[in-house]
Amino acid sequence: MSSLRWYTAGESHGGSLIGVVEGMPSGLVLSTARIDHELERRQGGYGRGGRMRIERDRVELLSGLRSGVTLGSPVALRIANRDDSIEKLGVPTSARPGHADLAGCQKHGHRDPRAIMERASARETAARVAAGAVARQLLEHLGVEVFAHVVELGGVRAPEGTFEAAGAGREALREASDFTCLAAECEQAMRAAVDAAREEGDTLGGVFEVRVEGLPPGLGGYATAGERLTGRIGGALLSIPAIKGVEFGLGFESARRPGSAVHDPILAREAGGATGSWGRFERGSNRAGGLEGGMTTGEPLVVRAAMKPISTLRRALPTVDLETGEAVEATWQRSDVTAVPAAGVVGEATVALELAAVVREQLGGDSLAQVQRAWEAYRTQLRGV
Repeated sequence: MSSLRWYTAGESHGGSLIGVVEGMPSGLVLSTARIDHELERRQGGYGRGGRMRIERDRVELLSGLRSGVTLGSPVALRIANRDDSIEKLGVPTSARPGHADLAGCQKHGHRDPRAIMERASARETAARVAAGAVARQLLEHLGVEVFAHVVELGGVRAPEGTFEAAGAGREALREASDFTCLAAECEQAMRAAVDAAREEGDTLGGVFEVRVEGLPPGLGGYATAGERLTGRIGGALLSIPAIKGVEFGLGFESARRPGSAVHDPILAREAGGATGSWGRFERGSNRAGGLEGGMTTGEPLVVRAAMKPISTLRRALPTVDLETGEAVEATWQRSDVTAVPAAGVVGEATVALELAAVVREQLGGDSLAQVQRAWEAYRTQLRGV
């Protein structure tokens, strides 16, 4: 099978979350520890709530492997919920603003918001991160790195060029940050913003950036809407709960500049250049964020996503009783003040899944050895173009 698709199942307070990844080639050594590390990263970050102190997410691989090596059949994953109290939880009498509660009840004709909120919950993203950790191990085998970091939180913005300044030390800088931010000088201001929001019973949003290094030009397509990688990655990121905007490269800033300050010049690549294996040409800048015409350009992929503040506020918002229509205050349950660092981990996984899918589509092959040969053949083709 030369295509990759994934899906998840499970409720926030059900017995477990399930993820399935179809289309992984056979022969890939899959590390459970790597998956668990990504799950641990998702649970971290300053400003998280009580649920993260309850859960200790670990993956159980149910199928698709033998002795830790993929078989080419669907890889099924399970993450147990410690808080599996779905059958004991009461029925909320009102819908919470900012959540799927009301529209979901209207869609299904329910009067029990829990029938909606249990699946619409961001808890689903744990299974998505596990699936993404499978996909990224395939990408890493091909020399592709996917890296997310927070660039803005609660109005505190990291300086331009922070990623480039971090260089090879970016992994260590991110691990040392409570906000997965590479600008250490922003740490204190971000912490103060979260503390102030917590004191006021409010929540904060922000922006994370995903960078992908090692992609060749020509992944994706231009002939049909479904092939365009810009739309595929953008749509995938917008499918993450609470994500309200996505931009590539300059993004919205490109609408404010003349074309001469937006488009990337095409240059002849110097022989022996650091990325010379991708062909005879390179871009003089990367304002497009590594995508043109729905395809990768060979430059690093740069995409940012904006996350709205958490919808569950301790300082209750107005809503109505679903039965009586009377004005009431929304209920508050344990919740995060902010989850932007966690959203970056989810975004990283989501981009990895989409890129792994397009790699499988374009390279084909049933086994990892066949995928590797196709990758090298494509590299050889690019050297002459």
